[in-house]
Amino acid sequence: MNAESGAGWREAFQVYLQPRPLVLLFLGFSSGLPLLLVFGTLSFWLREAGIERSTIGFVSWVALVYGFKWVWAPLIDSLRIPLLSQVLGRRRGWLLMAQLALAGGLVGMGLIDPQQDLTLLVWLALFVAFASATQDIVIDAFRIDSGGSRLQAAMAATYMIGYRLAMIVAGAGVLWLAAWVDPDETSYQHAPWQFAYLVMAGLMSIGIVTTLLIKEPQPAIGQAMATVHGPRFSGGLPLWLLPAARWIWSAVLNPFLDFFGRYGWLALLVLALIASYRISDIVLGVIANVFYVDMGFSKTEVANVTKVFGVAMTLLGAVIGGVLVNRLGVMRILFAGALLAAATNLLFAMLAQQGASVPFLIAVVMLDNLSGGLAAAAFVAYLSALTNVQYSATQYALFSSVMLLLPKLLGGFSGAIVDGIGYERFFMLTALMGLPVLLLVWLAGRYTRLSKRDDDV
Repeated sequence: MNAESGAGWREAFQVYLQPRPLVLLFLGFSSGLPLLLVFGTLSFWLREAGIERSTIGFVSWVALVYGFKWVWAPLIDSLRIPLLSQVLGRRRGWLLMAQLALAGGLVGMGLIDPQQDLTLLVWLALFVAFASATQDIVIDAFRIDSGGSRLQAAMAATYMIGYRLAMIVAGAGVLWLAAWVDPDETSYQHAPWQFAYLVMAGLMSIGIVTTLLIKEPQPAIGQAMATVHGPRFSGGLPLWLLPAARWIWSAVLNPFLDFFGRYGWLALLVLALIASYRISDIVLGVIANVFYVDMGFSKTEVANVTKVFGVAMTLLGAVIGGVLVNRLGVMRILFAGALLAAATNLLFAMLAQQGASVPFLIAVVMLDNLSGGLAAAAFVAYLSALTNVQYSATQYALFSSVMLLLPKLLGGFSGAIVDGIGYERFFMLTALMGLPVLLLVWLAGRYTRLSKRDDDV
């Protein structure tokens, strides 16, 4: 490597020292904390409390709220929170409100014993999921408003670092806290879980303090919601309906019309790619913890290898992905990430043959999470480049929702599929699911162009 090339790589890594990527580290932590508390960790708690597996499966659909956040994203793009938006700005006002709601919802969840009132606990989990999805909408819009396409990859990487660190805390951390308060796992006690969830509510202060300290982003194209001229509504509507009609056109319809207007029929190709890009990882991930238990791995082994070491590998993959996107562009790394994500699922089939080997589990988790982190960083950069900054919250929420819906719905059937064909064939099937994605990435790279803001992608 010559001196000029070495300097180029050093400059590429220095992108992580810029203020916006550092801010996204803390916002990523605030975003990642609630997810497992209404999904994986909650399922563990409910099972320990003696709740039936079928009931826990239905409760897991609470996480589908994240797949419908595009429904209320237009409100976040166009409306201001009274007082909060005046003091903090449009993005920060929404962000603080969502974070305060999250902290309150987690406190409520911690105070409820599922053995005494499971219904109320589920409603609180639904409220937390809604507030969490709202926070995600605002953070995505904040990030997109804050920099050009190449900086998006670095911000996505630091966001993912914060997000994954929070998932360690909300996953392994909650289990460690509950065990510390009541290390006897032979009988269920509510107090350890109450303590752990109250600590999680307190950790939301990291996001709240960050929101209070950062500055409101200034998008590259004027204000984030530039005036968009829609049709002239005439006397066909009552006067009292005209303001609502204009708002629906500008805030709800225009973001979607803008996307289809820019890409035409190719928008269907882009949406197909978005809907399927993470399908291999997400469908496998739904059944992963059940697989570890069935293989005979202990809770400590699973926590240490998958929740700590695995997350660290995901973070490393995200950093590598951010650098590679900055150097080589989005589409090349998007293709490489899709290929690696599908291929590494075959390693789980090998693990199913191998048995409960911790060294083999470490190797599988390392390679799978490295490729997953790289793919995720490239994919976030791709989604960000698709958006128009005038509608960043609404359009990114649409894209990220489309990304989740199909894999989450298919993942709900993963247990039944494993019962029918076994783990080894199931993992091979998830790898095959990733093959059409490679074709879609190639077609999208050939026939569509990403938006340009600060620089080329």
